[in-house]
Amino acid sequence: MDWGAILGNTLGYLLSPVTIAYALAATGLAVHFGYAGLLNFGMAGFMALGGYGYAISVLSFGLPWWGGMLVGLALAALFAIILGVPTLRLRADYLAIVTIAAAEIVRLLFTTQLFDEWTNSADGLGGYHEGFRGANPFPEGTYGFGPWEWNQDGLWVRVFGLILLAAAILLVWALMRSPWGRVLKGIREDEDAVRALGKNVFAYKMQALVVGGVIGAAGGIVYVLPSAVVPSSYTTSLTFFLWTILLLGGAATIFGPSLGAVLFWMVMALLGNLLPELAQAGILPMTDIQAGTLRYILVGVALMLIVIFRPQGILGDKREMTFVK
Repeated sequence: MDWGAILGNTLGYLLSPVTIAYALAATGLAVHFGYAGLLNFGMAGFMALGGYGYAISVLSFGLPWWGGMLVGLALAALFAIILGVPTLRLRADYLAIVTIAAAEIVRLLFTTQLFDEWTNSADGLGGYHEGFRGANPFPEGTYGFGPWEWNQDGLWVRVFGLILLAAAILLVWALMRSPWGRVLKGIREDEDAVRALGKNVFAYKMQALVVGGVIGAAGGIVYVLPSAVVPSSYTTSLTFFLWTILLLGGAATIFGPSLGAVLFWMVMALLGNLLPELAQAGILPMTDIQAGTLRYILVGVALMLIVIFRPQGILGDKREMTFVK
């Protein structure tokens, strides 16, 4: 087995755009669930709106890259309002069903040929990178070392993504230390008690849905910066991965989503490279394809064990746990 290649591919995910994008989206999900207690299973919809809003704005309407990003974030905020008005008064399990259905509706809208002129339906969109890459402050060349070696465009995507992630973490940290954040945590624990104090619980939930959705859309933008935006990327598995990341790192934590994203994708990369190699060597009695699928089973079992034995996550505090009624 080529351990050098296996470890190199695994370590490469430490600063991968995919890892950064999922860390951003999981940070938004932490606002929804970890701090507000909203059981949102529709984060894939927010990411899709961020990515498609950016790509369509640049390709079809000729906006600059930063303008396209603002459009993607605005669409996510609008989607949060449209989604939240009829659903935020629902019980947690009903909210989960509605949000996962809403995310699927968003994905199918981008898949249908009705909007083919703008979305290119199931084939997705590409070729929107010129403006973003034109703003690259790094001269042409190769940067980094070992598994962390990229050209100027790869470095620019990572630096920009890390800047967005740092801004999101700082925003969440500031909000949760503010009176607004303390009210939000109170709603998570007992919204009836908060309502009895004269607070507008619905308004706070809506604000949390918007803030978390916009952060998730930022993750969706980073996700499509290196390559293309394709509707098949926004299936329910994306949302389930985000929940795994959130629960792994800690739902009501500032850095938990980022840590969870790094660990999740490094483990996925390690298993994705190691298991097929073991199958080829005859150590595992299965084909390469079956070995590749086995990693999802192992990750699922790991998630079950985390929920059973450490439900607060790696960085979580058990006193911050909330049991959604």
